[in-house]
Amino acid sequence: MYEAPKQTELSQHTTDYLQVIKNRYGVILLTLFLVFMTSAVITYLMPKKFESSATIEVKPRERTIDPLGGMMRESGPMMTPQFFATEFEKIKSRNSLGRIINSLDLTSKWSMDYEMVLKKLKAIVDTQNIRGTDLIEINVRDESKEDARDIAAEVALSYKEYRNELESRTQERGNNEIRKAVRQQEDRVEDRRKVLSTISRNKKIIYYGDPELMNKSGLDEDNEASFALSRYSELETEKSQLETQIQNLLNYDSEALLIYASGLDLPDNIIKTVYPEYLALKRDIEGLKASGLGDRHPIVVSNQKIIDRMKDDLNEGVVNLRTRLQGQLDVAVKNLEKAMTRKTETKDAALERSFDTSDYVNAKRDFETDQELLEQMKIKLMTEDIAASMPNESIVIHDQPVISNEQVSPNVMLNLVLGAVIGLVFGIGIAFFLEYLDTSIKSMEEVELYLQLPVLAVIPQNVGILHKQFGMSPDAEAYRILRTNIEYNRKNPEDNALTIISGSAGEGKSTTLINLAYICAQGGYTTLIIDADLRRPTLHKFFDISNSVGLTNYLTTEMMPEDVILQTPVDNLYFMPSGTLPADAAGILNSRRMSELILEVKQRFDMVLLDSPPILGISDASVLVNEVDLTLMIIQHRKLPKHMLVRVKKAVENVGGRLIGVVLNNVNISSDGAYQYYTSYYSYYAPAESQIRPAVTYGTNTTPQKVSATSKSKEKDLY
Repeated sequence: MYEAPKQTELSQHTTDYLQVIKNRYGVILLTLFLVFMTSAVITYLMPKKFESSATIEVKPRERTIDPLGGMMRESGPMMTPQFFATEFEKIKSRNSLGRIINSLDLTSKWSMDYEMVLKKLKAIVDTQNIRGTDLIEINVRDESKEDARDIAAEVALSYKEYRNELESRTQERGNNEIRKAVRQQEDRVEDRRKVLSTISRNKKIIYYGDPELMNKSGLDEDNEASFALSRYSELETEKSQLETQIQNLLNYDSEALLIYASGLDLPDNIIKTVYPEYLALKRDIEGLKASGLGDRHPIVVSNQKIIDRMKDDLNEGVVNLRTRLQGQLDVAVKNLEKAMTRKTETKDAALERSFDTSDYVNAKRDFETDQELLEQMKIKLMTEDIAASMPNESIVIHDQPVISNEQVSPNVMLNLVLGAVIGLVFGIGIAFFLEYLDTSIKSMEEVELYLQLPVLAVIPQNVGILHKQFGMSPDAEAYRILRTNIEYNRKNPEDNALTIISGSAGEGKSTTLINLAYICAQGGYTTLIIDADLRRPTLHKFFDISNSVGLTNYLTTEMMPEDVILQTPVDNLYFMPSGTLPADAAGILNSRRMSELILEVKQRFDMVLLDSPPILGISDASVLVNEVDLTLMIIQHRKLPKHMLVRVKKAVENVGGRLIGVVLNNVNISSDGAYQYYTSYYSYYAPAESQIRPAVTYGTNTTPQKVSATSKSKEKDLY
């Protein structure tokens, strides 16, 4: 089974909001118009202002050459996220703007005191960073074009001078601190020098001042110990070599000994020259033998003798070589013993001197370290002095301000658009505020919630008198719905006497009664209208008849009902005027004769409708409510607050009346869309020409006649 989708809470609220705007569109448009016109007038009255701008470049860091390393170094303030915000405050500071006041003599020009001029300058000077750059744009707005230009130019120049002064003072303070530190370091170096001089003089140590000797003792006597140690090492090495050579000469024999001896690089070593000749001659003999000569051949024998002599010389040379090496070894051992003695003596002396000169070494190191630091500080001071003397353009003015002929304030289009937007928003806000304050009945749901009564009909706005309209009017359908709902809501068919009440005058009570009576008469009901509003009777005007004779005449005389009941030109519709207005309306209505009248007409007519004055503040309506069977309450849409309508209901109930329901009258269905469902019958009515009938007119020939007992048979049946 298909189930209709439920409307979400958001859509319900949206519908309610749109409905409020629709209902209060007059207030919204009025507020919009007033605010818009106010903004237009204010814009017209506002003084015209012109703007001039100057563009400057801010260099947060200055780079200079560092003489110590030849590299670039950075100085000046560091770039931080708050850098430009800080510079903006500097531009608008008292020190910066004060220069402008004095330079342009603004106190005399503007005829203000110093503080007022300063306050005005802060108001008209605006600064902003050009996005993505290090440029600052200085804007000045003033009623005078020339003043705007001059002030913008002076602001840029004043800021440049002010910042240069700040940086110069900072540089000077830094240089002074360096000079102070240099002087202190010079005093420290002089103290170190005096200490070193005292130690050198007492210890008889010569100071050469060579920076390369900072890690050495600086003593000449240390060279002797080093030489002795070096000589001892050389002699020990020489001794070891001689011992090795002698040992090898003792170990080798025959050819191996000769080969080893020929390789020794020693003076007077004949083996080195003879042994190669010996080997060459042996090869020659071997060659001769190989050529076929025998051992006894003269040439072979001669050569063999020479070889034998060479062999003897070689053996003798080996013996001499061994003897010479042994002598050298003995000398080396003696020299080594002397070197050992010298080494021990110089080592002890050097060790003794090292203890004596430890103070000198430390004093020398401290002196040279402080002296080197002093030199670095002097170079640093010289660097800063050079940097301070160099031109420093941390602020560069790129665009000078010019006179602008186009006004920037007020912005007419912007002000009007803002006025329209603000007026619209303000109007909507007022509409919702009025809606919040409005406690009147706005919907049928509120009627049923607060009064616990059914809504029998919804009557649209501008509904006229039905019996004076042509054809089939769509307005009649609302009263047919009312007639039907009354029929189904009265529990007893005999309850046919009904009065219509309202809380205040002007809610459409009388019009509703006339149209309801007309519809009942059209439906075949014999209907009687009694004008019981003895304060301000109006029903006789709808029928264009006299009000001289009517209800009051009947209640105060012995007249019969048929003497005061008139038949209208509408079939089945009868009317009893109010008659002459009495002094005590409530007393006349609250009489036995009034009760008898109601009982009598209830028997003669199908529907008896009584008009009454407003129930609040007047007792007449309370009397009528007590006399009739049913009471119908008229509520004008969006008029009376809810608590007053509750009082109307209680007033009826307090006198014993029976409220059958409520008629919601004068509903603007074009603005309150929720009621269009209850008035959709308008779209069904398009009356044809054949259905159009002439309007009921009242002339001399159509004057309502009194109902008599001898009239038409239909009229007789009514009585």
